[in-house]
Amino acid sequence: MITIRETSFRLDTEHTTYLFQKTKYGHLEHVYYGSLLSPEDRTETLAQKQSIQVGSSVFYDPEDPVYALDRMCLEWSDNGRGDYRQSPTEFKMPDGSFVTDFIYDNHEVLDGCVPMDTLPTAYGGNQTLKITLKDKAFPIFIDLYYSVFEHTNVITRRAVIRNEDRMPLTIRRIMSMSLDMPDECFQMYTLDGGWIKEAHLHKHPVSYGITTNSSTTGASSNRHNPAFLLAEADANEDYGKVYAFNMIYSGNHYSIAEKNERDFVRISMGINPHLFEWKLEQGEKFETPECVMSYSNHGFNGTSHHMHDFINDHIVRGNYKTKERPILLNNWEAHFFDFNEGKLLRLAKEAKELGVELFVLDDGWFGERSNDKAGLGDYTVNPKKFPKGMKAFADKIRKVGLSFGLWFEPEMVNEDSELYRTHPEYAVKLPNRKAVLGRNQLVLDLCQKEVRDYIVEQVTAILDEAEISYVKWDMNRHIAEAFSTVLQNQGEFYHRYILGLYEVLTRIFIPRPHILLESCSSGGNRFDLGMLCFSPQIWSSDDTDPVERLKIQTGLSYFYPQSAMGAHVSEAPHQQTLRETPLATRFYVAGFGCLGYELDLKYLTPEQKKDIADQIAFYKKYRRIFQYGRFYRIRSYKENKVIWEAVSDDRETALTGFFQTLTSAAESSDKLKVVGLKEGTYTLRTRPQRLYIERFGALTKHILPVELNPDGIILRTANRHYTLKDCVETYTCSAKALEAGIPLCEQFIGTGYNEKIRMLGDFGSNLYIIEKENGEDRQEGLRKR
Repeated sequence: MITIRETSFRLDTEHTTYLFQKTKYGHLEHVYYGSLLSPEDRTETLAQKQSIQVGSSVFYDPEDPVYALDRMCLEWSDNGRGDYRQSPTEFKMPDGSFVTDFIYDNHEVLDGCVPMDTLPTAYGGNQTLKITLKDKAFPIFIDLYYSVFEHTNVITRRAVIRNEDRMPLTIRRIMSMSLDMPDECFQMYTLDGGWIKEAHLHKHPVSYGITTNSSTTGASSNRHNPAFLLAEADANEDYGKVYAFNMIYSGNHYSIAEKNERDFVRISMGINPHLFEWKLEQGEKFETPECVMSYSNHGFNGTSHHMHDFINDHIVRGNYKTKERPILLNNWEAHFFDFNEGKLLRLAKEAKELGVELFVLDDGWFGERSNDKAGLGDYTVNPKKFPKGMKAFADKIRKVGLSFGLWFEPEMVNEDSELYRTHPEYAVKLPNRKAVLGRNQLVLDLCQKEVRDYIVEQVTAILDEAEISYVKWDMNRHIAEAFSTVLQNQGEFYHRYILGLYEVLTRIFIPRPHILLESCSSGGNRFDLGMLCFSPQIWSSDDTDPVERLKIQTGLSYFYPQSAMGAHVSEAPHQQTLRETPLATRFYVAGFGCLGYELDLKYLTPEQKKDIADQIAFYKKYRRIFQYGRFYRIRSYKENKVIWEAVSDDRETALTGFFQTLTSAAESSDKLKVVGLKEGTYTLRTRPQRLYIERFGALTKHILPVELNPDGIILRTANRHYTLKDCVETYTCSAKALEAGIPLCEQFIGTGYNEKIRMLGDFGSNLYIIEKENGEDRQEGLRKR
């Protein structure tokens, strides 16, 4: 709800209030952002008090020695008016100076959200406040948009700059939002990493000066995700004040937390000004990406819940909004480029027998694509691999009983391709310099209309002919040479590339809402809200090692829901780390996301196939909770534990994953805490899982009546056809007891084995199902006890 009283503007969600006011000089002063205030609370009570001048200040009005912008909490700020913090703008004005002075001109309250002409936005908001600022010297305007999403406790912000002067305006920096708040010993949490180690959570103290989170790779990047948190020093998963920020954009981003000498912290977020320059002629406007803000006093889980709900309700759209995702098998790690129809069909038939629903053919199906050095850009089906074409092969997959999906990398081109030989001008490169390559490929210039048309025509032709139901859209290199032959101002390149990408995605997928799009960029190189407007799920990382995925998916979970994360079970030792991990752990980690498998099934043992079939059946039963349940990161007091929990919408069922990284000798007792359930009596039980004989190694000779070679034919054969059962625990208790924590059976600590010993070891795990009992179930349970 938006409430306007005289000079104050108040934005309320279900649990938060955002408050600012217009000052006597027309500047917008930020007053408060936090827990929901009483309707009686007044702006003048909560505003910062300014009763005496501060030394070294530059006064906005020489006759008013108290009013200095540098000591105020502002919603927007300018250069050249005495505020020495980083301004959200850097404009070269019509007079050639960089001085601006934007003050309040007018406002209006609009129903719902206001879509943009050039960029994707959130939808389904309650109201939008539009405040127009005007420069005091020139007819140049900034429209500030505040949209309120009451149920998800989110407020979005963006800015639109309009030039009505006859002279051009040059934009060197234009942020989507700026916000000043008093410091509360803030810590900034960012998601940083690189290829196969995306989204690791890092903590930075917000000290004097500027703390930056940004990308310059042409994408939102695996190096620094655009999302970040600002939290008070002692905040944890369940307690403390936390602010969450994100941006609906897939290109170069830039965010700062700047602390000044008055202990105010400026948060600013928008397009990265690195190599950016945009010229606005008279009558033109520039739209900035929409930024997303949320607050909770219930710690990191609190803001995560707001962000998850916001994405599922107001970002993801189309047929797959809140729809359960299919279980897929991707052939990449099974085959790489070495496949034919026979290999693929054998894999598909085995996958169907195990319960898989969707078969995805990855790289290598088109052009002369037998390795990563050729063929990109040529989306004609390889006749050697598919003699009768893709439609005929897709029909065979569907006849097996599976849906069919395809991998594309439409934004890239190999120099060894028919496309490049025919249209070298389509590639991003400078005419007077040697091109730089990444993964043996160049980037296609999406600033060019001809390139966008080519991509749309090539991709849609195969999608329609073969009746594809899923697309994995990849982008496997960063942009380096920001140059387009169709641009006079190369400072526009990076942003126009993203605009071109959004246009292509719109033209391909909006008319084909039945296709599930999974975005990918060497894994999580473009995991952002902009892509989620088109792609309901994103491939989180090329790293399928579950131990690494614990870090990656935990990091992403601070901002993105499980339904947005593509996650696969692969063979071990893992191709990215050479780490050996239990099959159960691989499933449990991938299960807290959009489950897929990526391995050659013909090399699995009979027991492993039974295991996977059981996993898939279990996932189907609880798929809704895995993908859309309320997600909690449960605090563990042991460094070698990670605990995830997902709770059903009715709060009567929970799934808890208990993961151990490296075990320690004589591991102490563990406790399982389950939160978020409604009051009542619950049964907690361990999901049964297999223990493979090979995991015990030479220990087997100490329990067998005869000594056998642990790596001999007898035990290797036994391992293929027989497994042991791990410890299964069952308890009945109240929701309060679950929240306090249930002590678990001891782990294996080297002194023996029995049915009540949990056999975790390195990288082991258990999954627990917690379900509410009805009256009859409870009485029966009491009689048994």
